[in-house]
Amino acid sequence: MDVGFIGLGMMGIAMARNLAKAGHTVRAWNRSKVDAAGLTLVTTAAEAFQADVVFTMLADDAAVRAVVLEGGLLKAARKETIHVGCSTISVGFAEELAEAHRQAGIGYISAPVFGRPNVAEAAQLNVVVGGEKSAIDKVAPLLAAIGKKTWFMGETAAQANTAKIAGNMMIAMAIEAMAEASLLTERNGVAPKQFFELMLGTLFAGRVYEGYSAQIAAENYEPGFKMKLGLKDLRLATEAAEQVGKKLPMLDAVRSQMDKAVQAGFGELEWTAVAEFMRQRKR
Repeated sequence: MDVGFIGLGMMGIAMARNLAKAGHTVRAWNRSKVDAAGLTLVTTAAEAFQADVVFTMLADDAAVRAVVLEGGLLKAARKETIHVGCSTISVGFAEELAEAHRQAGIGYISAPVFGRPNVAEAAQLNVVVGGEKSAIDKVAPLLAAIGKKTWFMGETAAQANTAKIAGNMMIAMAIEAMAEASLLTERNGVAPKQFFELMLGTLFAGRVYEGYSAQIAAENYEPGFKMKLGLKDLRLATEAAEQVGKKLPMLDAVRSQMDKAVQAGFGELEWTAVAEFMRQRKR
């Protein structure tokens, strides 16, 4: 299949390379210069959008708006093109995007993913999709090339974005819980590694707890998912809750804590570095 790919960050480049490895023709574009070995780079986003299916993996609402909408890509796209939006964006903007594509006569599905860069490289992402079933069925082989399973959330694109935002919110809450527990145990003479082995072997087995507790115990905050992006997602969750008239108190507390950590200079580190922020804070 002829595939366009826009956004070659740590996640995007791994996804694009797996599409190429699966035998698809991939034309890729990024806003800044990248090492794109294994991919065919084009000089403009419009060139990448001239494909049967186009993936975008951009940082946030503003980036997607600037590249796709303000860049005029929908007006220039072929009418049979399907756009697969993999970015973690707000629910409101996902609805706006779906309407803009409908008016342009271009297919659109949301397909944000769960998984870190190493998971993306191994083509083991969990892909969360929302949109018209016919469009999802058409791109199913491509989704299978980047992930181990595709999870259908509903026939509107924003349903996938809602699920992604809520999932990231839960991860952030788990990280905050582990950060606080490690601080409490450490200050009372129990090594975090020893404590986490107890928790993983008894009450809290699971991928999130296993992966992130190891980072906290090792004090390894090399970024796979930067804290500033995690904070962005918590803000999206707050916005989504407000849109349906709800206030989520735990979300508010975790977002406030992460905001303080980002303001203190931890934004470029892995979002588990909130634990280090707590260690260094006087109170």
